[in-house]
Amino acid sequence: MLALMENAFIASFLLSIAIGIIGSLMLINRSHFIAASIAHGSYGGIGIAIYFGFSILLSTTLFALFLALILAMITYQYKERSDTLIGVIWAVGMSIGIIFTDLTPGYHVDLMSFLFGDILMVADADILFMVGVDLLLIVSIFFLYHRFLAISYDRDFAEIQGLRVKTIYTFLMILMALTVVMSIRSVGLILVIALFSIPPFVAEKLTTNLKHMMIVSMILAFGFCLGGLFLSYQFDLSTTPSIIIIAATFFFGSLFYKQKEVL
Repeated sequence: MLALMENAFIASFLLSIAIGIIGSLMLINRSHFIAASIAHGSYGGIGIAIYFGFSILLSTTLFALFLALILAMITYQYKERSDTLIGVIWAVGMSIGIIFTDLTPGYHVDLMSFLFGDILMVADADILFMVGVDLLLIVSIFFLYHRFLAISYDRDFAEIQGLRVKTIYTFLMILMALTVVMSIRSVGLILVIALFSIPPFVAEKLTTNLKHMMIVSMILAFGFCLGGLFLSYQFDLSTTPSIIIIAATFFFGSLFYKQKEVL
């Protein structure tokens, strides 16, 4: 039990870093629907891995990156109908996963952990993957912070200034996909977007710039994860829903605070 809690604590910390960075960028870019499409569509990679006997982590990562590239293209070029296209990608990805799972003999109990997550069951390999993604996120935000900020608020002006907006936007989608994959084992495909949405939303109420928003989001996310772990341990509840309930409590409480403009 001690080993499980240790990994869960480490996973919570690593997850919080990703939530602070990508969750904040998702919020100011209004791209939660895109991230949700990647998350749910990634189930296709899980189904393919189970059917062919591939590594689930590798298959899901490649499938999520493929979806990210498609979504980057269609949401950039077809802004007027992007919501419809995003919904189609979402449904097709999940359908592929379900079909391949149906074709695989036997019942796979572990599938539930991918849908709803179980931070107590995060393996050492998942921890290493999370560390790698977090390092990539930290390096990316260090070097591309102002570029991400520019394309988030005014893409047309960013293009006039000579920024490669499409390339930066596509890279942001790739980072989003990797972040989703690193969160699947901990949070699950179903609840991952809620956890990536709530801390930045609350943090936005308490901060006035993106950097501070990211830091506060990290702190809040880590607190929510620890609170959920404590709640699930004390009352023998599922961990991920416990985390979401605690986060949602702060979410609704934050609605009473005055909105601040993030710069």
